[in-house]
Amino acid sequence: MRRATTALVMVLVLAACGGGDGGQQSAGVADPTTAVPAPETTASPAPTTTVASHPIYRVATAEVARVNVYDEMGATTPTGSFAHPNPTYGSPRVFLVKQERGDWLEVYLPARPNGSTGWINKGDVSLAEHTYRILVELSQFRLTLFDKDQMVLQEPVAVGTSATPSATGFFYTTELIAVYPDEQYAYGPYAYGLSAYSEVLYSFGGGDGQMGIHGTGDPASIGRNVSNGCIRMTNEAITRLREMLPIGVPVEIRA
Repeated sequence: MRRATTALVMVLVLAACGGGDGGQQSAGVADPTTAVPAPETTASPAPTTTVASHPIYRVATAEVARVNVYDEMGATTPTGSFAHPNPTYGSPRVFLVKQERGDWLEVYLPARPNGSTGWINKGDVSLAEHTYRILVELSQFRLTLFDKDQMVLQEPVAVGTSATPSATGFFYTTELIAVYPDEQYAYGPYAYGLSAYSEVLYSFGGGDGQMGIHGTGDPASIGRNVSNGCIRMTNEAITRLREMLPIGVPVEIRA
């Protein structure tokens, strides 16, 4: 699968990012004093398809203006839909595939509650494959990137505070965002949007509590609990990720 650079847009409203004592807040950053609590959520397990002892991940990219989602395979009445491209970022709409059954795909959804899945028609998307995955270990302040079963990158990170914790579970990268220069102190040059949402912050600052992985202009914040839920890396590290990864990479966040 080619690296997705078409998802770069000069806007950032990942609302669970920034905050803490690690830097200035920026447009769309969560404000703990005005946030509405999010409902309790649970995460779904990761895909189980394996080839040669390592997982092969399938990514579905929308080919229609709106992808309908169904609660069950073969249903005729959709229970929701997702616009393509993403109206917030202008990036392609992608889903991480959980399983395939004939003309149907069960996919992870970039929506609340965390770990949500649904069924989509295979004819509405194009499919590609990759072998990357990311593991974030909050207690270790560590992000590790794997390709197949090989570790290719490991970096220290900053994570959420006790009041605004990073959500745990199985997620995926939904878009790649290039950050405005005047917001790069808070977010660095690039940010990956995640299918994860804050379980504490729900509605504020023009955003909906979406979490992300991004850089920072304050490298001293790395290795600390300082964010509103997002995962912070050094600017050098997030740039390396941007150069290596497609969109639709699984991200497992552990306590």
